[in-house]
Parts: sequence; C-alpha cells; structure tokens
Amino acid sequence: MDTTIKPEKKELTATARQLNASISTKQSVEISYFLRYRSLRFAKEYLQQVIVLKKAIPFQRFTQDTGHKKGLAAGRFPQKAAAEFLRLLISVEANAQAKGMNTASLKITKLIANKAAIPLTGGRGRHATKRTHLDIEVQEGQVPKKKEEKKT
Repeated sequence: MDTTIKPEKKELTATARQLNASISTKQSVEISYFLRYRSLRFAKEYLQQVIVLKKAIPFQRFTQDTGHKKGLAAGRFPQKAAAEFLRLLISVEANAQAKGMNTASLKITKLIANKAAIPLTGGRGRHATKRTHLDIEVQEGQVPKKKEEKKT
C-alpha cells in the first residue's frame, strides 16, 4: 500500500532507486525519517556533515542503548548508510536535471528504506549480511523569495 501523496504533474518529479544496498535497515529508516520532506540541498549538506562526524542523525525509533549527542536526545553517526544516501541524492538530482527541472528548488517528497532479501553467505556458521532497498522521489518546489523591505 502506497501512502505517499501523488503529485498532480508527473513531469515535475524525479525518482531514483537503489536495490540491495549493503547497509543497515534500522539506520536507513532513521535517516529516511529525518530527511523526508526536506530540501535536497539541506539533505546533501547534512549527510556530508554526518560522514565527517560533525553532526549526528537523531534516532527516534531504534533508541535502545543509543547515547545522547550534542543538541539531540538519542543519535548516531551512521557513516556507511549516509554515504549510500548521499550517492542516491546525487543520482536523483542528476535525474531531475536530465528532465529539465530546477535543481535549486528540489524537495524530497518520498524517501523509503525497506528491508531486502538476506542472502546467506558461505562458510562456517553461514552468517547473513545486511541488505536494504532505498527509494527516493523529489519534486520541484517554489524557489524561496527574498523578503523585500518596506519603505516608509
């Protein structure tokens, strides 16, 4: 069941998808929840800050044994997952640019992380690996206008 709002004009949206990403689904859900409905520029800058351990992703659902971070309650620095999300954001921006959309005013309308099929690896004990499906959709929004000063 798709619970996202469908845009009226399909040409104003761009999508990207990554299947079987080798990242944690729990961390991906938290990143998705934090970045959903934000501007694409903000999301790219924030993820770059996460990768260099400057800002943390706030964790709201999976908070057991998660320490507090500066300015947040529970949070972590999921560097590997942030790098994959950054690659996905760059991809969807390129897709939007190929459609002729204004990349300065893109807003994330759908960002979903789902658990993928878990392949069993060989060897003793047969440990499973982490896999996640990522899906993003951006929509062209209004460019914020500068406020004009009133002359009195």
